[in-house]
Amino acid sequence: MFHYLDNAATTPVRPEAARAAVAAMTEGWGNPSSQYALGKQAADRVRGWRANLAGALGCEAGEVFFTSCGSESDNWAIFGALDLNRRVGKHIVTTAIEHAAVLEPVKALERQGYEVTYLQPDRWGNIDPAQAAAALRPDTALVSMMLVNNELGAVLPVKETARAIKAAGCPALLHCDAVQGFLKVPFTPRELGVDLLSVSGHKLHAPKGVGALYVRKGVRLPPLIRGGGQEGGYRSGTEATGQIAAFAAAARLGAASLNEDIAHMTELKAYAVQRLAQEVPEAEVLTRGGAPHILPISLPGYKSEVVVRFLSDRGVYLSSGSACHRGKPSHVFAALKLPKPVLDGALRVSFSYDTSKEDVDALIEGLKAAKEQLFTTLS
Repeated sequence: MFHYLDNAATTPVRPEAARAAVAAMTEGWGNPSSQYALGKQAADRVRGWRANLAGALGCEAGEVFFTSCGSESDNWAIFGALDLNRRVGKHIVTTAIEHAAVLEPVKALERQGYEVTYLQPDRWGNIDPAQAAAALRPDTALVSMMLVNNELGAVLPVKETARAIKAAGCPALLHCDAVQGFLKVPFTPRELGVDLLSVSGHKLHAPKGVGALYVRKGVRLPPLIRGGGQEGGYRSGTEATGQIAAFAAAARLGAASLNEDIAHMTELKAYAVQRLAQEVPEAEVLTRGGAPHILPISLPGYKSEVVVRFLSDRGVYLSSGSACHRGKPSHVFAALKLPKPVLDGALRVSFSYDTSKEDVDALIEGLKAAKEQLFTTLS
């Protein structure tokens, strides 16, 4: 028996999604590009799955293009948008707390001569919309802003930024990494005002290895992969029908229970905050955020990597907020300029529709035991 509280990292595959994948691989396994009946049946299924995902996103099926993951979608959006807007200029606006799938491509572009403005969060992880508006320039070709931060749960001002771009007459395209926002907070791409939007399957109970990019009608990105002309010629390669079928099933079911799931996760988050205050008063809630499924906390004075291993031995799984790459703290938590003991002890708890209060109770008991049995650091 274990207690899984790391749903922002990945989610267990829903049984319905797994069954959809198996059916696609064992019953409808034809190549969608083949012209005989088996292939045409597979192509019809892909069209249906695309419509399912588009329905969950609230957009047209022709605006949805399947990819292998959220990172691929982010990279395609960034490089494609800048190629499309290459005559506009070489200025990019993004935030200091984006996922690495956005920051690493942007840093690579910076080394190639692009100028990048990194919007800084406040102590709670919020980005001021006025800061985004002030960063816009006539040569701004791209703005990339995530919808929900993957470590803080902060909801960023994407809609307000879209309005600022329009009000300024700025030619920039607006990309949104909505991997942590899709089926966690209500939105449609049109409501947000974005041109490009990335989502991923394994964050919403579909398998790993599938994602999608929303491309607003009228935006003509250059092809990501050239070849057989699949995905409208944008991303060639035989469709991964099993993963796509599962993604569509998980998205359809998640959209149908969205309000119920949000209410459940919101209640669990409040319950966790209450139990922490009662049982582990030394623990700090770093920010409540706006998303219902992410709760960043810290056990100051205790190394988060050690706490994660300690909890894992007790069957409680969550993430280390400060853990790193080669010993460096998370760039997201570092951007909040937290005191070192708080930064060192940062942890991320994340919920889903199938998380229970028993899971939260196990976390609380585990943190109490960690506090009693582990040594504090000298930092």
